[in-house]
Amino acid sequence: MSSLRQRTLWRVMVLMLLGTGLLALYNYHDSRREINEVYDAHMAQNARLLQGVMNLPVQDGNREKLYQAFNEALGKAGRHRVGHPYESKLAFQVWGEGARLLVHTPSAPTLDAPPTAAGFYDFASGGEQWRGFVLPVPEKQWVIWVGERDDVRYDLIDRIVRHTLFPFLLGSLGLALLVWAAIGWGLRPLQNMADVIRARHADSLEPLQLVPLPTELEPMQAAINRLLAQIDDLLRREHRFIADAAHEMRTPLAILRLHAQNAQAASTDAERQKALGFLIGGVDRLTRVVNQLLTLARVEPRLGQRATRVDLGEVVTDVLADLTPWILDRGLEPSLDLSEGDHALMIDSGALGIALQNLVSNAVEHSPPGGRITVSLRRLANRFELVVEDEGPGLDEANLVRVFERFYSRNSPNGAGLGLSIVATIVERLGGQVRLENRAIGGLAAIVSLPLQ
Repeated sequence: MSSLRQRTLWRVMVLMLLGTGLLALYNYHDSRREINEVYDAHMAQNARLLQGVMNLPVQDGNREKLYQAFNEALGKAGRHRVGHPYESKLAFQVWGEGARLLVHTPSAPTLDAPPTAAGFYDFASGGEQWRGFVLPVPEKQWVIWVGERDDVRYDLIDRIVRHTLFPFLLGSLGLALLVWAAIGWGLRPLQNMADVIRARHADSLEPLQLVPLPTELEPMQAAINRLLAQIDDLLRREHRFIADAAHEMRTPLAILRLHAQNAQAASTDAERQKALGFLIGGVDRLTRVVNQLLTLARVEPRLGQRATRVDLGEVVTDVLADLTPWILDRGLEPSLDLSEGDHALMIDSGALGIALQNLVSNAVEHSPPGGRITVSLRRLANRFELVVEDEGPGLDEANLVRVFERFYSRNSPNGAGLGLSIVATIVERLGGQVRLENRAIGGLAAIVSLPLQ
């Protein structure tokens, strides 16, 4: 694709030439009409001057001499050293009584009879186009005819066009150079931006800071900076995911290798079965770690991008309904408490569902057999509060905050240390807050606060 300067220049020049060409065409026709009007006026004026000269009081005997003098003088037109070559292209004829030709120029066309209609008319004679003017003089029985060849008029028009067109063509070339330079000057900020981007290292994700910047380029710079920020965030998440996976899987893989070696080296079936049991348990734990990592990687990039207006009561009810068979299978009793009123909120319901699943799963893992898992939703003045309560041992004050750190599982043999970290990440991206509190009657309460706006 051609450059912006070339694209703009060609379009500007084409539009300019097209517009000027239309104006030139209009001027040509208008000039031709005006020149014809001027020449017609001159012919009419010459005819009346000729009428006035022939009306001079002359004795009858001398009138023929007057006609002869006219013819001799007009016969020198175009051949005398004082005059103009165009004189031979102008013609006069005067007919008298009985269509007798009284006065005429040698260049006049041959007419079989004097014209009868007064005024202007066009005709062809001897391969030339003529424009004639007829002035009848009834009282003298004269017919005065004045004419000129069309090439006299058209030669003048052509000269005017040539004298106008050549400077226009030269001026257009100079104007094109000026427009080229002006477009280049106007596009200089864009060129500067392109140079800055081209000179940047491929690994550089720093935002562009081009100042001063034209108003038209500010949205482009802002969009590029947003894209760079998104790429930087994506890379950071990728690096963090790889680091988290490597950190968490290193120890379980070493333990799995140890259990496999123990099973291989076992001397009895009992020792082998015990080692295989440890191996299966390690695989299950590593599977949970992988699932949690994949959940975290899947949730983080899209948080807040699928916000829709939903009923929180329906979201909570659906999530708890999906988990109820599993909770009952663990020997626990689920409970749901929804406050009355409107629970509508603009939020990413899928992300909130994942957070609630992790809170309920965490409560189930730390509840004694026969305990109750209570999920409640209530609307306050400026927020919603989603609470998940269990009847487990609770936490000491030092761990109420640390459990939200990645891979901190409080020495739980079945935990990956990612569940509450996922919850904290989701709630933070949704604009809310999450905290843990020990219940007065025993157990732990996880409280998620979501602003109404």
